[in-house]
Amino acid sequence: MLETGESAAVPNPLAVAKSVAIEMADQPEQVGPFVETIDMGDHVMDFRFVCGITGYEGWQWSVTLFHDEETGRWTVNESSLIPTAAALRPPAWVPWRQRLEPTDLSVTDSIGTDPDDVRLEDGFRKTEPVAVDDSGDRSDAVADTTDTADTADENPDVADAVQEFDLSRRRVLSALGRSQTAKRWYEGPHGPKSLSTKTADGNLCANCGFFVQLKGELSVMFGVCANKWSPDDGRVVSVDHGCGEHSQIDPPEPTHLWIQSKPAYDDLHIDVIAQSPSEERSRIELIERLRANGIRSTKGLIILTSQL
Repeated sequence: MLETGESAAVPNPLAVAKSVAIEMADQPEQVGPFVETIDMGDHVMDFRFVCGITGYEGWQWSVTLFHDEETGRWTVNESSLIPTAAALRPPAWVPWRQRLEPTDLSVTDSIGTDPDDVRLEDGFRKTEPVAVDDSGDRSDAVADTTDTADTADENPDVADAVQEFDLSRRRVLSALGRSQTAKRWYEGPHGPKSLSTKTADGNLCANCGFFVQLKGELSVMFGVCANKWSPDDGRVVSVDHGCGEHSQIDPPEPTHLWIQSKPAYDDLHIDVIAQSPSEERSRIELIERLRANGIRSTKGLIILTSQL
């Protein structure tokens, strides 16, 4: 920018910004028409131009200028390429832990469980009653005694529930964990929307003899298949699932490998079959000839019939 005292020409910020963009580009044709000006505040303006670089469709040249109102000068702050909403960009980065799918893991892989996993909560811990201090207030002691008595009355039921559902583990499923599990199972391949359920002809797991029901809240909707001939054997299935191997289905009737046709008789032709020559031993033939001549043999003795 040139100045000649008081007659110095006022610079055109748009021309300054475009000249900077052309200087940054490899070729002048890569800087397209002017798009807009964005006021960044604090006398900073952002000038946008269409980007003509191949492969950068939807991008814009961005040149920010600072305007010094006292001197009237425009100073270049920064120039860069800015993507717009129409620009082709890679998807947002997702942490590897969130990208993993259950099918991505093998039997030798382990990702562990976070200590603050929302799917889990602390299990049941047995607590001992706290002794009442004699120096304490009598009313507090009475209240504590009452609470202890109520807890003692509830202990048998609590103990039975803990034992039945095995709640004494360090961590157990939380309400959110059970809800997520039920949703995943119900919408999976062993729920009511599977192809096998549609072809089961109304024979559902709810009334199947091989259906082993779960415990707790999940027992309302799920159980385990115990039919070794079922493709769902050993898997969790919903009560409205079907596999086609229901216990009430009768085995199919056995079918022949082929259809036996009726015998066909030919009454118009007679086939003469030549008899093959005898291949019996000479001793047998001799006995037969002797018998034909009235001679019979017994234990090596030859007896003439005429001598009897």
